[in-house]
Amino acid sequence: MSTLSRLPSGRRTKLLMLALWVVIASVLGPLALKLTDVQDNDSLGSLPASAEASRAAALAEAAFPEPDTLVAVAVYVRESGLTDADRAKVAGDRAAFAAHAAGGTVPEPVPAADGTALLLSFALAGTDEEQTAAVAPVKERLAAQRPDGLQVALTGSAGAEDDFADAFEGLDITLLLATVGAVALLLLLTYRSPVLWLIPLLTAAVASQVAGGVVYLLAKHAGLAVDLQSQNIMTILAIGVGVDYALLIIARYREELRRHENRHEAMAIALRRSFPAICASAATVAIGLLCLLAADQPATHGLGPVGAVAVVATLCAMTTLLPAVLVLFGRWVFWPFVPRYTPGIANQDVAADHGVWARIARVVGARPRTVWLATAAVLAALTFGVTNLSIGLPGAEIFTKEVGSITGQRLIERHYPGGTLAPAVVLATAASEAPVLEAARAVDGVATVGAPTRSADGRWVRIEATFTAEPTSDVALASLERLRAAVRGVPDSAAIVGGDTAFEADGDAVTSRDNLVVIPLVLAVILLVLMFLLRAVVAPLVLLASVVLSYAAALGAAGFILDAMGHPRLWSAVPLQTFLFIVALGVDYTIFLMTRAREETAQLGHREGVLHALTVTGGVITSAGVVLAATFAALTILPMVPSAQIGVIVTAGVLIDTLLVRSLLVPALTLHIGRSAWWPGRLSRTGSHSPAHADQPAVPVH
Repeated sequence: MSTLSRLPSGRRTKLLMLALWVVIASVLGPLALKLTDVQDNDSLGSLPASAEASRAAALAEAAFPEPDTLVAVAVYVRESGLTDADRAKVAGDRAAFAAHAAGGTVPEPVPAADGTALLLSFALAGTDEEQTAAVAPVKERLAAQRPDGLQVALTGSAGAEDDFADAFEGLDITLLLATVGAVALLLLLTYRSPVLWLIPLLTAAVASQVAGGVVYLLAKHAGLAVDLQSQNIMTILAIGVGVDYALLIIARYREELRRHENRHEAMAIALRRSFPAICASAATVAIGLLCLLAADQPATHGLGPVGAVAVVATLCAMTTLLPAVLVLFGRWVFWPFVPRYTPGIANQDVAADHGVWARIARVVGARPRTVWLATAAVLAALTFGVTNLSIGLPGAEIFTKEVGSITGQRLIERHYPGGTLAPAVVLATAASEAPVLEAARAVDGVATVGAPTRSADGRWVRIEATFTAEPTSDVALASLERLRAAVRGVPDSAAIVGGDTAFEADGDAVTSRDNLVVIPLVLAVILLVLMFLLRAVVAPLVLLASVVLSYAAALGAAGFILDAMGHPRLWSAVPLQTFLFIVALGVDYTIFLMTRAREETAQLGHREGVLHALTVTGGVITSAGVVLAATFAALTILPMVPSAQIGVIVTAGVLIDTLLVRSLLVPALTLHIGRSAWWPGRLSRTGSHSPAHADQPAVPVH
């Protein structure tokens, strides 16, 4: 540890470290700019290959091959009934759309039973690029020469893809600017220096680019799945976690600059003392993220390695590049509050510089039992907000604002059977066609059953069944289960059912399985890391219980916020992903506190050591928590409801961990338990040991 700490802080080795990072950034930085080229956003909404909906899609593609084309669905609605002018508009559009349609023709419009709506549905012609380009003129024609009072909208896969592209155009830059802006402001307020705030921010930016380059190489050559969400979270993690580590190192460096005239020696000591906590923090988050590899949900599964790469790259940058830059620039980067070397200050208690947190420590120390019980009661009260939340985000609510494709879906749902746009697809052996048709028609909740289509080899039959209810509703899900049971009951049918409703049902099953497998795995990993770090059993168990309570409180607090925002129905993968972020990132602050407490307890005894650790780490950890919360809050600017939900829940969780759990609950509970918190380590058997640091004598807390 001593050798490692001197590499970035040495007089000559700091220059070698800087040169090494210039090479690394020069090689990997340009590759990060190409990361969007290897994105596979299909994983955001896909299921594992073992799911029945996936097997049905694969069988349909093999037995009934069709061009992979975008389908445009134009909907026309007049609530009082369509007029002759409306029908003329539809006829004119149909003729104009033929120029963009596969085969050069658009099928006849499909009327609603109540006479208030017409649908034009057609596949777009040409290459993928030509299909995408055709959506704009189709939309322009649809909006042109529209009779007053006629509602029109473009939906289907063509409308949805165009809306998605419009919603995210330029948002990667917007997200980066919002994140950097929030962090820069908080760093300016923290350091009150016109220069210092730039160094951790730029170092975090380098870490983000290096991580992006590594992820690009893994995606290009090792099959790593990267999507829009995981790339955004990678950026958030690199900046948020990186600035957290920087705050801890800089705070310790500032302390040592007052004790040591030589800044190289000051940085070496600061690194040696802060590195174990930072390394444990990074290990907790990275290993926790890698636990997502046990998930079946592709979007969740792929997020793990991408996030872990970001954390490891950030750890390396913050413990090597950041110290080298700080030492190179010298004390003046702290201007105007430059820490001056003061002979004899080594015998002064640094707690004297933390007046606010000294007062908080006195409150906690005076009545620890009352403090932890009151804090636990507040957290328990927050959990009641969970009742505002539910699992299952309808496709019509995936965007934070109304878009054309969603408007079109809503219009269709009002005037056609709920499953018109997304029928269930039954695939069965051709020999069982008649009994399968009969079984499907007899299912309660099925509005219509289409004519069967046979595969080219004559082995399979495809039948589309339209539900009466909206495809992702509970009513449709119940109808799906009845349909699956009915067609499976036909002898020798080998029937499977796919489609949007099947996708929703199978997605819920996969999510439930992932929660049962991954959550205990994450908790076990974090417990082992804490036990190794603290050389104890009792304290890690207490800390683990505290972060679980923190997660429940975060969900509750977010329940009130998301309900007010109009987004209380969670995307199925949100609970697991936010659990990981809150538990793994939230325990960071407790790690920072408890590693310092262990260090101080070895010198001062249990009670004084815990209170001293709370006093001297309170300010920097609070700043780190607020910065991390701000970075995740930036996700709320994205136009997708799942991103906003993740942003709100993780932001609430990080703030709760920072302001309540780490500041009040953990130190008060540790004091109440007493030295037994360190059981079975040696600190549980004696109040103090010989000073752990020869260069910093033990001092009492006053």
